[in-house]
Amino acid sequence: MPEDEETKQDEVAEEQEKTEQPAQDEAPAIPEAAEVAESPPTAQEEELLMARDTLLSAGIHIGTRMKTVDMEPFIYRVRPDGLFVLDVKKTDDRIRVAAKFLARFEATKVAAASTRLYAEEPVEKFCQVTGATPVVGRFIPGMLSNPLYPHRIEPEVLIVSDPRADAQAVKEAAAVGIPVVALCSTDNEFAGVDFVIPTNNKGRRALAVIYWLLARQVLRERGELPPDKDLPLTIDDFEAKMAREEEEI
Repeated sequence: MPEDEETKQDEVAEEQEKTEQPAQDEAPAIPEAAEVAESPPTAQEEELLMARDTLLSAGIHIGTRMKTVDMEPFIYRVRPDGLFVLDVKKTDDRIRVAAKFLARFEATKVAAASTRLYAEEPVEKFCQVTGATPVVGRFIPGMLSNPLYPHRIEPEVLIVSDPRADAQAVKEAAAVGIPVVALCSTDNEFAGVDFVIPTNNKGRRALAVIYWLLARQVLRERGELPPDKDLPLTIDDFEAKMAREEEEI
């Protein structure tokens, strides 16, 4: 982006966000009152899968200070501190579409992978609720592509929590023709990815909310959960529980 365009964009953002507080590491949740004040509800709010203020307080819209050309269509604006902000409505729309797609597969033929620590618990709980296969921690080369590997899995669709961190899984899925659904932040590229859910894919609470919503919507699409009912597990159940020592590493 040309320097003069970036300058203009920053000036506009500063006018809109004079009261916004600085961001913290790992894209944490933004104080609810501040975020709602600068992003007033729209007519579309009632159509969201979850209350707008809950989504914002979880920080699902907070990206990074980097953006890729691939993610530009999902970026709402840039904050004065340089963080790019995602469009919550587009995230909501993508969760709905992804759920319809995933619901067409037999539960055991869906695999969800994550090498990110904060995504491991959400992935485990998503798989527990939906019957999918979890692949957390280090992705062993050959798990999808090597027919001689004793622990090889053969899913028909793969969900990844970050296509860069889960690059080996994405690479193997592409090699064997398995479609990939990926949670992508503003700094992700789409190589090897078939369908994108734009979201904060680094924050602990954000990952819990996204996987909880996706699990609930998949079950609703399958007809296993009434439209007015929630999951037996809460968002807190989906959130990674980290010891203080682990958080500081």
